[in-house]
Amino acid sequence: MKKSALAIFTTAAMATVLASPSMADGDVNIYSYRQPFLIEPLLDTFTKETGIRANIIFATQGLEARIKAEGENTPADLLLSTDVGRLEAAKQDGIAQPVQSDILNKNIPQNFRDKDSQWFGLTTRARVVYASNERVDLDSITYEDLADPKWKGRLCTRSGQHDYSIGLFASMIAHKGVEETKIWLEGVKANLAHRPNGNDRSQVKSIYAGECDLALGNTYYMGIMQTNQNEPEQQEWAKSVRILFPNTEGRGTHVNISGMLLTKHAPNKDNAIKLMEFLSSAEAQQMYAEGNYEYPVLGDVEPSEIVKSWGDFKPDPISLNEIADARKAASELVDVVDFDAGAD
Repeated sequence: MKKSALAIFTTAAMATVLASPSMADGDVNIYSYRQPFLIEPLLDTFTKETGIRANIIFATQGLEARIKAEGENTPADLLLSTDVGRLEAAKQDGIAQPVQSDILNKNIPQNFRDKDSQWFGLTTRARVVYASNERVDLDSITYEDLADPKWKGRLCTRSGQHDYSIGLFASMIAHKGVEETKIWLEGVKANLAHRPNGNDRSQVKSIYAGECDLALGNTYYMGIMQTNQNEPEQQEWAKSVRILFPNTEGRGTHVNISGMLLTKHAPNKDNAIKLMEFLSSAEAQQMYAEGNYEYPVLGDVEPSEIVKSWGDFKPDPISLNEIADARKAASELVDVVDFDAGAD
């Protein structure tokens, strides 16, 4: 393991929320790809309400491999992740176990949970088009439109092999089939302004700089940019674009999830399930969605005011199980069309 990866698991990188000894009723241990500042308020509330002490380790990569390597001796009860692809990969890698919970089944829509009850969505984010306010005069768009030659040299996106890209391409396969998606992906590639690179925020920066006019990105990055006090230039990037929700008049906009799973050898299984159920509750959903500008999976909970300001849209109702099943084919298509090489 690289030195930087090892550093992730030092004491300094471990965020722990503690109950007082008089309250404590056991522990639950979380390995998380969600940053501690987002999770800690939820865990603090959970501890106050249940007396269960919640401990969290954050990393940007490698948590699944760590859980697998630890085997039966893992301290991890829960994995919190950022994409259905990661959750499904963890399931396929044999590090998860099913959870039978009427509360989870009631709170989390069926299309946002695993068909075998091994992962569960917590929040959703839409994969949208960022459009230049100066150079794009559109009120609506479809994903199919991104392959139209009129956008040649005007489109930016991150790597086609990134989880967020693969999720969108897999949704196209689920709706259109492999061959039609291949043709579409070739058209999108032909319209790229430069080779795919960077993250979603850097795509907006490219629009701001005039390098492209449209970009693919997740909704929550807009909220992060709009409120970024440490890097105020990102607020300027955000002002240069608006969000278009693709296919709202048709099948709906592709959405993905942040989610959770119970590890196969969870040492505190009962406490972990209590935490999972808490995270699906209205109280936690409100806090979670507010903290990272995402949409709650619990239908009765409103998104934040910033999120609502982007407008209403129709989410694609397809089950994420179908999208997870198409991810391998999507990844193969990215390589077949040499997407990350950019336009010819």
